[in-house]
Amino acid sequence: MSESERTRTIRTDYLARVEGEGAMYVKLDGREVVDVKLRIYEPPRFFEALLRGRAFTEAPDITARICGICPVAYQTSAVRAMEDACGITLDEGPIRDLRRLLYCGEWIESHALHVYMLHAPDFLGYTGAVEMAADHREIVEQGLRMKKLGNKILEVVGGRAIHPINVRVGGFYRSPSKAEIRALADELQAVREISLGLVDWTSKLDFPDVERETELLALREETDYPIERGEIVTAGGLRFPVADFGEHIVEEHVEHSNALHARLHGTSYLTGPLARYSLASEQLRPLAREAAQAAGLSERCVNPFKSIIVRAVELVEVLDEAVELVERYEEPDTSFVEVTPRRGVGHGASEAPRGLLYHRYEIDEDGTILDAQIVPPTSQNQLAIEEDLREVVTDGIDLPDEQLTLRCEQAIRNHDPCISCATHFLELTIERT
Repeated sequence: MSESERTRTIRTDYLARVEGEGAMYVKLDGREVVDVKLRIYEPPRFFEALLRGRAFTEAPDITARICGICPVAYQTSAVRAMEDACGITLDEGPIRDLRRLLYCGEWIESHALHVYMLHAPDFLGYTGAVEMAADHREIVEQGLRMKKLGNKILEVVGGRAIHPINVRVGGFYRSPSKAEIRALADELQAVREISLGLVDWTSKLDFPDVERETELLALREETDYPIERGEIVTAGGLRFPVADFGEHIVEEHVEHSNALHARLHGTSYLTGPLARYSLASEQLRPLAREAAQAAGLSERCVNPFKSIIVRAVELVEVLDEAVELVERYEEPDTSFVEVTPRRGVGHGASEAPRGLLYHRYEIDEDGTILDAQIVPPTSQNQLAIEEDLREVVTDGIDLPDEQLTLRCEQAIRNHDPCISCATHFLELTIERT
């Protein structure tokens, strides 16, 4: 019986180096891929239901618990939505600077974790960062140093590194002192230099020659690289305010997943580093733009395996901006503005490390939450990940089972899925008939 005729099943009980639990099912009929499913079977977590009946001021603290890696994203989208519902805009001044610095800290710790610990082992042939450290101790130590710095920023600005407690609707409960902020400067400058070397190092990795012309979606600002605010834009030319998210993007339940799937006008799309970079590379600060050019990146990057380079460039971007924010910081006269609730609907979006994170809330006149909708980036990326896997399996159909399994796992890790946010991804089954 030939390889193309026999039935083959490949099962991976635990897909390492992603956050969450679930399964991947791939079915082949001869040399044709006939079915691909990303099965997220972790029980639903019901955060949207838990928010109903709570005070609008509680949303930042409750939603921060959705993720231990990107809690700032949830807090930022929540406060922006609540402030929108109450008619408040805080897009300029010291509160905005502090919010952006806090978000820089989250990107630093999250991107460092992914690039150094989760993704790099794939390219170097190691099962994990611990094994990689035996031969690349300096690289792993750099990653730990960078992540520690990101956590420190979250502690100083947010009150603690995991699930910060200093964020509130209207600003912060407490403004850090000038001395606390300035104490970050020396390490930020040192790690910024390390990040430049990281871009160069990642650019020399061996990448499969893959290009995916997927629809891309991200926030867009006129002056800054998109992090905590902006309009929504797509590679196809759409541009609309965050409040119109629901008019363009619809979530649907699929039988094989406990996480909802999102579609943009009926089609799949990708959000995250590749989308941000491809739609706003000209908004990068000069240092990051020069690093991207030196790494061989053009203004667009559509090779999902090269997302590791894009994340390294984004590390240069946020480290460089954080240096500036720290150097110009002056303790504000007030840490927050009073926000008076009113009946209404508010929308908020920010760029989590993995992509756009959308929140919508309806509140009544005393600020009680009547309804909540949260659309995390991994939910939005599920269909695009499945399409990536379909192409990876098609291209590698002649590979032995073990090699094909590893290639599929790497294709998934390209997107750094946070499956807990979406509902966890771990079991890979390939059925050949």
